[in-house]
Amino acid sequence: MSIRIYYDQINYRIRKSKEIRRFLDKVIRDENKVPGDLVFIISDDETVLKINREFLKHDYYTDVIAFDKSEDGLVSGEIFISVDTVRVNARECKCRVQEEVVRVMIHGVLHLCGYRDGSPEERKRMFEIQEKKVAQIRESLL
Repeated sequence: MSIRIYYDQINYRIRKSKEIRRFLDKVIRDENKVPGDLVFIISDDETVLKINREFLKHDYYTDVIAFDKSEDGLVSGEIFISVDTVRVNARECKCRVQEEVVRVMIHGVLHLCGYRDGSPEERKRMFEIQEKKVAQIRESLL
């Protein structure tokens, strides 16, 4: 089991990535799940848009796309993050880019743990958990 972060030809790096990976492991365990292999690919708007169009048939920019590859009880998958959209979101919510990157990482992990955000009720529940986790890590790492 491992959590890896790759950067796809962008000029951005996550600070304290080792500690953040440990925290994401804890997020999974807090959901009574077992961490498997997780890969985060930090990329740009055009790459994530292409993935969104090709695999999800959605024609819009997004900050995060999670592909669930969980099996045998292990939470595994690939999570694509557009740092371009994350930067816009960070300006809008008046937070640091690092915080917003971690927020969407948590969001993607929660999807792999089984949370959905398709309905208002699902969205509310998922975002409550997400923001609780962001608050926990903000105190120590952000």
